[in-house]
This record gives sequence, C-alpha cells and structure tokens, in this order.
Amino acid sequence: MISIRNLKKVYGRSTVLSIPQLEIGNGEMFGLVGNNGAGKTTMFRLILDLIAATEGEVLIRSIPVQKHEDWKLFTGSYLDEGFLIDYLSTSEYFSFVGGLHGWTADDYSRFYLSLEGFGADDILHGKNPIRSYSQGNRNKIGIIAALMGNPSLVVLDEPFAHLDPSSQIILKRLLKKTNAELGTTMLISSHDLAHVTEVCHRIVLLEEGLVLKDLQTAGGTLGELEKYFSGR
Repeated sequence: MISIRNLKKVYGRSTVLSIPQLEIGNGEMFGLVGNNGAGKTTMFRLILDLIAATEGEVLIRSIPVQKHEDWKLFTGSYLDEGFLIDYLSTSEYFSFVGGLHGWTADDYSRFYLSLEGFGADDILHGKNPIRSYSQGNRNKIGIIAALMGNPSLVVLDEPFAHLDPSSQIILKRLLKKTNAELGTTMLISSHDLAHVTEVCHRIVLLEEGLVLKDLQTAGGTLGELEKYFSGR
C-alpha cells in the first residue's frame, strides 16, 4: 500500500525525520509510537503530502504523492482540528463530506449504524458549530469524517486522545472491525502503548526521526515498548 524511500525532512540544521526505506502492506494495521518530537506527525504529514519532503518520496499504491492526487480518492485522514470546517454544524459538515462521495440518505443511515455508538445523535445530527463541541467530541467528528466513504487507507494521529474510556473502547472495536471486514489499511499513532498494541498488527518506534524498532505485535510487544520507554 505505502512505500517510503529515502525520506528526509530537514528544518534549518535539524533533521526531524530520516527513513531510508519502509513498506506498509495492504490491509495492515500499522502503529506508530514515540515520545514528543520523535517525528510521528511529520511522517504522517509527509505521507499525506501536507508538507514537502527535503529528500525522498512516498508512494501510495505506486502513486508518488507529490506528483499525483489519485491516491486522495481512497484515503481518509484526521490529524488535528485543522482538518475540520469548524464554523459548520456537524450535520452540515457530514453532509459536505458525504456529498464528496455522492452519498444518498440510505448511505448515511448505513454508515451511522456501522459506527456502533461512537457518534451520539447530537454529534451525528447536531445543529451547533463544530467549534462549540468539547475537544473529545471534535476528535470524534474528525475520526468519523475520515471513515466516511469506506476509504482503503485511513491515517489517524492520536485518535484516542481526549476520548472518555467508553469511547476509546468503542473506537478500538470499530477500527478493528473496519479493518477485518473491509481490509482497510490503517496508520495510527498514539502515546497510549496499550491502545496501539491492542489494535495494530505492527508497531514502529520512532526516536529523533529514526526507526529504532519495527515489531510485529505479539504477547510481549507491550512489555518490550514499556521497557524501552521506562529506560529513557
């Protein structure tokens, strides 16, 4: 699904990301962990062509993201509130996003049912501006929009942040179900090691912009990551 080749991002004299090669397979649940400043968000922004690479390239289904835009047709993402149109109501925002996919009323109904309670009625059909919602609910709105249209690739930066425990549990179940039923490739970053190891098949650890560990998730993965971070 994704090929990263000699990817580097430099600001001034500081190299914030340097990945010689990384492959993310079709249908993979890929987790990204690291301390603040490790380069996680930079990596996601480069994958989504939100910032320009200093060197190297990212290909999604063999499409160079910097040269073509076809990959955007099957990609959903939510990195931060800048992805939202916060003066719209939630109803208006979801209508806008669904309209990009040519959705009918039945499509909305089926999709809302598939969320399994992740979006309450006041979120899915709300009349207040998005900016009036709590941080947690704004994150829910962004995640829901990223999943609309059944994208083949979904990129989420810190999706569990600011969510209450019930919503975190529902979201983990929703992401795993979406991957299992639709084969969706998912890239998920998180500071919560337990959440990301529970959801993802594979975990990459970034430190100072470098890949230090690339782990297939197994029974001891959480312990290995906790040991690494506790020794910092």
